Amino acid sequence: MLTSGSPAPLTVSVTDENGQQTNLKSLLGKYVVLYFYPKDNTPGCTQEACNFRDANSELKKLGVMVIGVSKDSPESHKKFKEQHNLTFPLWSDPDHKLLSAFGAWGEKKMFGKIYMGIIRSTFIIDPKGTIIKTWEKVSPKNHDQEVLEFMSKQT
Repeated sequence: MLTSGSPAPLTVSVTDENGQQTNLKSLLGKYVVLYFYPKDNTPGCTQEACNFRDANSELKKLGVMVIGVSKDSPESHKKFKEQHNLTFPLWSDPDHKLLSAFGAWGEKKMFGKIYMGIIRSTFIIDPKGTIIKTWEKVSPKNHDQEVLEFMSKQT
């Protein structure tokens, strides 16, 4: 998993919820909260997304852009975004390119079974494209507040 001080993989392209190709390079010049989550419309992922939605106006005031990433399709993201009135982009990475580049795709274990999946994690990227904070194995409950607290000290 990438850590603080690492350059963010700026040129890895994925698709947004509208089916448009995008990457982090286009966001240089602003702070980005990039969070990786397992699946649209699951309890923990919905809670995390809604919490980021609720904190988004404060984050925007700090000059921060929030982006959620999972392997769900753009269509799934669009429905998820509309259903929960999410106010930030959702990126689709079905081939795990961006997930792998950040180290957020890896081995997981549930009920003794080992499988590959998305490691719920968050990265803060500064305006120059450097990762300045990493959270691994995030608990979705109050994570938005951790991010908001960290960002209020940065800007």
